This record gives sequence, structure tokens and C-alpha cells, in this order.
Amino acid sequence: MSTERKSTLSRVFTLAWQFVKRNGFSLSEALKTAWANIKLHARMQKGIVKFYYQKVDGSIREAYGTLKSDLVPETKGADRKPNPTCQTYYDPERGGWRSYKLANLIH
Repeated sequence: MSTERKSTLSRVFTLAWQFVKRNGFSLSEALKTAWANIKLHARMQKGIVKFYYQKVDGSIREAYGTLKSDLVPETKGADRKPNPTCQTYYDPERGGWRSYKLANLIH
């Protein structure tokens, strides 16, 4: 098994266990959500992607996001510590950075 594949599987299982412990997901649902997040992250690195997630207030958000370096503006002074429970993305429609809780991705 390649090192890249092992790394991906490790990220999936780490994320899935986080969903089980913090959000009360079943292991099956946690694995589905973890895979959906990993795949979405990979697609956002290649271009603009349409996806949905549940906002904190319970409403559903249709989002367009990207992480592709030539589509996002240069960031200055990113002094924030990354939050392992959230995914940050650039929204080209609104021209700003947004984030969602990984457990709230709708797949």
C-alpha cells in the first residue's frame, strides 16, 4: 500500500473517530461523513465545487468553495490556530473566506 493511501486512510479514520466521540455518530455514518469531507477537500483543491452543509442555526447552505491556490486571494498574517473540527474554504461568489463544521457536511 502506498504511503499516500495510508495517509488518506489514517485521516479518514481519525476524522471518523472524532465524529463518533464528539458528535455521537454511528461508526458507519462517521465513516461516510469522513470520506465525504476528504473527497470534497480534494475536489476543492482542483477547482470550484458546489456542496451543502447544515449551518449552526439548522438551515441548509448551498455553498461554492475552492482551495485552489490560483483562485484564492493571498492571505496575510494567518495567526489563527487551525480548528480540526472545521473546514475553511474560499467562496468566490461572496468573495470571502467561509467555514463549516466537518460533521455538518451533507453528502
